[in-house]
Amino acid sequence: MPEDELSRSSHSNPGKSLVNGIKTNPASSSPKSSLSVPMGPPVYVDLAYIPNHCSGKNTDPEFFKRVRASYYVVSGNDAANGEPSRAVLDALLEGKSQWGENLQVTLIPTHDTEVTREWYQQTHEKQQELNIMVLASSSTVVMQDESFPACKIEF
Repeated sequence: MPEDELSRSSHSNPGKSLVNGIKTNPASSSPKSSLSVPMGPPVYVDLAYIPNHCSGKNTDPEFFKRVRASYYVVSGNDAANGEPSRAVLDALLEGKSQWGENLQVTLIPTHDTEVTREWYQQTHEKQQELNIMVLASSSTVVMQDESFPACKIEF
């Protein structure tokens, strides 16, 4: 494309850009504002990793309303960075409560943390009401100089 055509095409719609395929006006959007993404049907998957090591930075009840999994993996193990986040675990309860169907959900923590233990104990009744099971691992894998808890998931 010649340079003058490129210049014209980039200025043909000033102030508009595409974010995730949606036209936005940069002047009216801020980093904290949410994108106006139209609601669609939820996505059903067998297994989903909770984003960003279960950090509260970008996972909220909306994630759990839209991404409906039979199994959610909680991989956070960094208390200094808020991983896993109690707010995200609570968001699972809030999001699942709005599903309108009582599908079985299994939460798989990859680490035994104080946050997940406290959340489990304090919300156990709500978990049962929502048909959420928290899977504890009693198996350990030993590889070379390393050992870690393990879970086997069958579909």
